[in-house]
Amino acid sequence: MTGPRSRGAAIVTGGASGLGAAAVRMLAEAGFQVLIVDRDVEMGQRASALGGQNVEFFAADVTDSEAVDAAVSAAGASSAHGLRVSVACAGIGPIERLVGRRGAHRTSTFRAVVEVNLVGTFNLLRAASVSMVENQPDDFGERGVHVSTASIAAFEGRLGHVAYAASKAGVVGMTLPAARDLAEHAIRVCTVAPGLFRTPLMDGLPEQASAQLLEEAVFPHRLGQADEFADLVKTIVHNHMLNGETIRLDGAVRL
Repeated sequence: MTGPRSRGAAIVTGGASGLGAAAVRMLAEAGFQVLIVDRDVEMGQRASALGGQNVEFFAADVTDSEAVDAAVSAAGASSAHGLRVSVACAGIGPIERLVGRRGAHRTSTFRAVVEVNLVGTFNLLRAASVSMVENQPDDFGERGVHVSTASIAAFEGRLGHVAYAASKAGVVGMTLPAARDLAEHAIRVCTVAPGLFRTPLMDGLPEQASAQLLEEAVFPHRLGQADEFADLVKTIVHNHMLNGETIRLDGAVRL
């Protein structure tokens, strides 16, 4: 393996673009063998090629628990040190009001958002935990760390974000009990709740909506950058006292 000394394996769902891609780059530079998991094959293969020899791609949908299990197994097998870091970044965020021009909020939309954002995060957490339990403790007595991605919408959802806010609130709600469940196995669990970040999800918003969100930025008066998200993930990985916590990364924005 090229680059820094191997730290073991890492897996990032939704790692083909946006926040996930930044986390992949950070982990690879830190010396991990990284597996990108994404359902977008073209973008995933491109991201893998740009990542170098210690980044690979596995095509999978996070809502498919068996596919996620297979991805985690592949990640763990890629390093003699086992799977040490899992980062859940896959997510969708369609905007739909409870009562809109087309009538009531579709149950199918709500279910789809919860399946990707909440169930998809759970699928990675459960599979990665099983893999990490088999690791030998590192120099700090730790077997692994999982980082979920929520959103400040979990606390302050906007108009049209009933499904999105509910799914991200579920991610926040899992964090502490998951950390308590895994404490006996020396596995940590944290969540990052980003604010207004430049991501493909944000780029998909109407121009007027994006401009309105930017006006709400406090300081820095701009959208967050994906690398700033990755920096916090790196801090969580390296700071062994961070456990069971959801950390807002929002520049003081309150929606």
